[in-house]
Amino acid sequence: MRALVLAAGLALAAAPAFAADPVEGEWLTQAGTAKVRIGPCATQPGRMCGNISWLKNPADAKATDTNNPDAKLKARPIMGLPMLHGFKPAAPGKWTGGKIYDPQAGKTYDSKLSVNPNGTLKVEGCIAVICQAQTWRRS
Repeated sequence: MRALVLAAGLALAAAPAFAADPVEGEWLTQAGTAKVRIGPCATQPGRMCGNISWLKNPADAKATDTNNPDAKLKARPIMGLPMLHGFKPAAPGKWTGGKIYDPQAGKTYDSKLSVNPNGTLKVEGCIAVICQAQTWRRS
């Protein structure tokens, strides 16, 4: 019994170490046409990735990545498409060094993510030093 209580106490003490980063979760894009689920990358758990998890227009759920410059990827569905990948932690709620893919343009940009004080997510896509930002809200 004593060992069980000790084990429970240690598990509770360790819980904050496993707390999710504020960027993790499901986010509604600025246009409100899609949701992106952000979490640790499957192949690189220390980095963040994000896949399209919902599309406002049901017809878009059947669409494919036709604008992708890689012919092998043009047939992949938009639903579930990897949109964010490779983000490295910079601070709690701040991730840099990642890439964002725009399926409408078929282009990939350098990107960074940061949670704003009001709980929204600032998503930046950059070419060289010029960045364009969007504000996503938690879904």
